[in-house]
Amino acid sequence: LKYYSQTDNVNWLKEYKARHNAGLETRRIVASFSKRFFSEHVPCDGFSDIETLGCPGHFFEDELMSILNMEGRKCLTWKYYAKKILYFLRQQNILKNLKAYLEQPGDQLSFLEGAVLIDQYCNPLSDICLTSVQAQVDDITDKVRKVLRTKNPRHPSLAPKAGEVLIVSDVEFQRQVLDAMNCVLYEQLKYKGNEMDYYNSLNSFIHQVLIRRTGIPISLSVLYLTIARQLGVRLEPVNFPSHFLLRWCQGKEGTDIFDYMYIDAFGKGKQLTVKECEYLIGHHVTEEFYEVVTSKEVLQRMVGNLLNLGKRESTDQSYQLLRDSLDLYLAMYPDNVQHLMLQARLYFHLGIWPEKVLDILQHVQALDPSQHGAVGYLVQHTLEHIDRRKEEVGPEVKHRSDEKHKDICFSIGLIMKHKRYGYNCVIYGWDPSCMMGQEWIRNMNVHSLPHGPHQPFYNVLVEDGSCRYAAQENLEYNLEPHEIPHPDIGRYFAEFTGTHYLANAELEIRYPEDLELSCATVQKIYSTVKE
Repeated sequence: LKYYSQTDNVNWLKEYKARHNAGLETRRIVASFSKRFFSEHVPCDGFSDIETLGCPGHFFEDELMSILNMEGRKCLTWKYYAKKILYFLRQQNILKNLKAYLEQPGDQLSFLEGAVLIDQYCNPLSDICLTSVQAQVDDITDKVRKVLRTKNPRHPSLAPKAGEVLIVSDVEFQRQVLDAMNCVLYEQLKYKGNEMDYYNSLNSFIHQVLIRRTGIPISLSVLYLTIARQLGVRLEPVNFPSHFLLRWCQGKEGTDIFDYMYIDAFGKGKQLTVKECEYLIGHHVTEEFYEVVTSKEVLQRMVGNLLNLGKRESTDQSYQLLRDSLDLYLAMYPDNVQHLMLQARLYFHLGIWPEKVLDILQHVQALDPSQHGAVGYLVQHTLEHIDRRKEEVGPEVKHRSDEKHKDICFSIGLIMKHKRYGYNCVIYGWDPSCMMGQEWIRNMNVHSLPHGPHQPFYNVLVEDGSCRYAAQENLEYNLEPHEIPHPDIGRYFAEFTGTHYLANAELEIRYPEDLELSCATVQKIYSTVKE
């Protein structure tokens, strides 16, 4: 009922019918996705059916959530595509909110709101909202006031006037606020900089900073600055190289960099001089790096951190963090040629959205004609990709009864274990021999295997989220089968039975004789284990 006001005169029968019809239509669309997009990434225009239905968006979200909450081991394919649709719809709404946020005057932008928008966009399926985050920050602020009250019961921060922006002008009163903040944040609540796991993306998301009480310099600085401003102390963000800082003016009006103390929220709120700031990073920097930066520039640095993390995350073969952070960066700076080219190269590398790649490249060429060489190369190969896709006549069907497949020992859906590396996985495809190129065969040292490349190879989804291509001689049955927590499991499988996965309709078309063998294998292997 959160979408309705008590004063609204709602025709509930009409609302019920609209919700019911939206649910039916949502399920129809979700059910169609596997057949339409099994062999490719869902294209940008693949979500247009949902976008053009014309009913309230929360009806669709509600139905998608009901699909995601179905019984855990069943309807995996429906859940897979429902999740993709929900991810897309929420991100589109968050982008609209971000653009509206950026259109506000710079002095009205909330650093906390900007951090929440970034967090929401990168985690659209999580329950993150500004109201909840603000409430947690308010709770910390109240704790600071309690400490402040014990030190100075007459402190002006203890009695803010409703509707007025609290400003504490006396430097000593400001110092008392900062001391109380350090006491609460770092002594009572045990917030700290995450030195042990600095490059974990969770350190950049404000809701995770509040949950885990750890972060990186910029995320902790946003929290610190927000609390200070709520208590009347105006700290300012400083885009210091390698280590984000806040600055605090020691006089009425700072005229040069030496009029400020620099606060290291990552270092338990320590107050640094200019010289100590240089010691912090190990080298001298010019005065420009001590200047205050805007809210948009703070967001740019936060997104830049996520971009760098996205490039580092080699285990995520979808590069989701990199894709999300590129979206955010280009929402702020839509004509940045460097990041447009990175986005085009990324989509090209992943083999997704070729039409969008062409649009990006056309935009780049218009912005910077000097990119002609790189643009031309990508355009040529993208057009070749589109042509190859048009030539595809249908799925390749592999029959186990075919003579050339006689050496295939394992089947689709079986839970396997890698003999050498020990990882658990599930088979979602196979070839009678290695189908990779000579470079891959050489790099993976396939010729060192007793049977080399002339043996069956299997496409497997691995529990660490990766997809691998494993030789038959390296695989064995997993005698303690369990679910494989891979993000693409629903793309290929409809259900986990407790011992193996059942292929969905599209995968079964491609391997029509595997289901029977998988069931027989499971019965034989696991009945023997029980005995």
